[in-house]
Amino acid sequence: MSDQSPPTMRLDKWLWHARFVKTRSLAQKLVEGGKVRLNGEKQSKGSANIRVGDAISFAVHDRLHTLRVMALSERRGPASEAQGLYQDIEPVVNLRPPPGARITRSGKGRPSKKERRAYEKLTAQDLPFDPEFPKDDPC
Repeated sequence: MSDQSPPTMRLDKWLWHARFVKTRSLAQKLVEGGKVRLNGEKQSKGSANIRVGDAISFAVHDRLHTLRVMALSERRGPASEAQGLYQDIEPVVNLRPPPGARITRSGKGRPSKKERRAYEKLTAQDLPFDPEFPKDDPC
């Protein structure tokens, strides 16, 4: 019987080899920031070991990636080599809305002219306002 365990690799190093981050220190910060899940569990150390077949999910560059590790690499090679290290489990999700998309505030959006005037009238009634009182008075 052999006691050989499957080969493993550091999580931060694999993210760097797979070209999801530009530097290894950025990969380590990503993992230590709690932004990476390995097999559904949040990771806090870059030294977490990954194996072939593990599932990884993380958000980087406003995109959510859900991947399966297909291979481990000895070096950070070209992009074509890096794409062979993983397989997308789910399509990449953009976390930022597309440019020009309208974001509604509180579900209603921008007030109409009629609503704005009603609001101004309401606030004008609540505040004591004397038109004879000079506005530039320093007192």
